[in-house]
Amino acid sequence: MGLAYYVTRLVSGERTEGNRHDTGLAILEFGRAFPNEAIRSLHVTADGEAIFVRLHDNKAGFMRSRRNHYACHLIEPGRVRVTPLPDAKGFSVEFLDAPTQNGTFVFPTEKEAAEVSLWLLDNYVSVTDREIDEIAEAPAEAEAPAEDVTPDRAS
Repeated sequence: MGLAYYVTRLVSGERTEGNRHDTGLAILEFGRAFPNEAIRSLHVTADGEAIFVRLHDNKAGFMRSRRNHYACHLIEPGRVRVTPLPDAKGFSVEFLDAPTQNGTFVFPTEKEAAEVSLWLLDNYVSVTDREIDEIAEAPAEAEAPAEDVTPDRAS
């Protein structure tokens, strides 16, 4: 009898919380949306309405629960703004490429909020900015004399 009740609820799609805490479904949907991106880790907000995704190549993604599916978004470097909240467990995000996904996100712990904000900050630096920084640092390293060589012993 209990099995019949469960099956009818499953088939009818009547779940009180929807798919908002179903990280397995979230992983599948993100994989369908971005098949070439490997997921490294996930962090779900306290209300279960959003999931932030860290990808294998230090990129980031975002998924928002939309009742029976997730809206998936790949965050491009330099295309996100993060603003802290008074509560250290959350922050506000402005997605420059997807303004419909903007919002305030609160996590279960301060540690999770800090980790996700670090991903976003790393993602915030655009690829061209990183290349410029690497070029600027390269000559300084090459011109620096070795520590154990004094000017009178240089050959």
